[in-house]
Amino acid sequence: MEKSFEELDYCDTPLGELILRRRKIPMLENEVVYEIILNGEFLMSSLFHVVEEALSELGLAAMQTPEGELLDVIIGGLGLGYTAVAALKNPKVGSLSIIDYLEPVIRWHQNAMVPLGAGLSADPRTRYVEGDFFALAANPQIGFHAETPGARFHAILLDIDHTPLHWLNPRHASFYTVEGLKTLRQHLHPGGVFAMWSDESPDEAFCIRLREAFVGVEATLVSFPNPIRGGESTGTVYVAVRGC
Repeated sequence: MEKSFEELDYCDTPLGELILRRRKIPMLENEVVYEIILNGEFLMSSLFHVVEEALSELGLAAMQTPEGELLDVIIGGLGLGYTAVAALKNPKVGSLSIIDYLEPVIRWHQNAMVPLGAGLSADPRTRYVEGDFFALAANPQIGFHAETPGARFHAILLDIDHTPLHWLNPRHASFYTVEGLKTLRQHLHPGGVFAMWSDESPDEAFCIRLREAFVGVEATLVSFPNPIRGGESTGTVYVAVRGC
């Protein structure tokens, strides 16, 4: 019989205490929910994943590539895998590299400890990279693939920090500056796309910085039902295109 609450894993990490747990929610007819918690803050819940999926859908839809060209995609932040699985549903995606700083998160997927882990890990296009997305983004000469220095990608999808102003680590702050965004741009093919998830409404100051580094910047407010609080909640997907 499935337990009503179970801590599936607990790890001390460089970012603090990391917990994977599974629980039933009585008010939702005992729906089973998986949650990732870092230092007491919720990073991800399987109950809410509409915006994460929209990140892939909106980001990849903005791509303008020749007919038949396969896309090489980077995802920053694995979470429970919803962004990655949504990306793999796009038949144009030829390779998907998922970068996560926390080794346990990658292991949970490889060992099928989370619902999407087995399918994501079995897809031949999937590649897990244990590393610091922000450090790799800051060094375009080496890039995201150490064995192919300077490789460029068609899309970079980011889902790590809560918002452009609410970071998991203060070291991430420089990424969200104009200089940091211009450096990230170097990892993209001409016409490539940078898209990012945020847990709040569009930040106009961040949009202004994006426009200094990219063209065709859009901030889309995505709504989804919130059965816990009632009504709807919202998140934002930023999409920015590198010029030719």
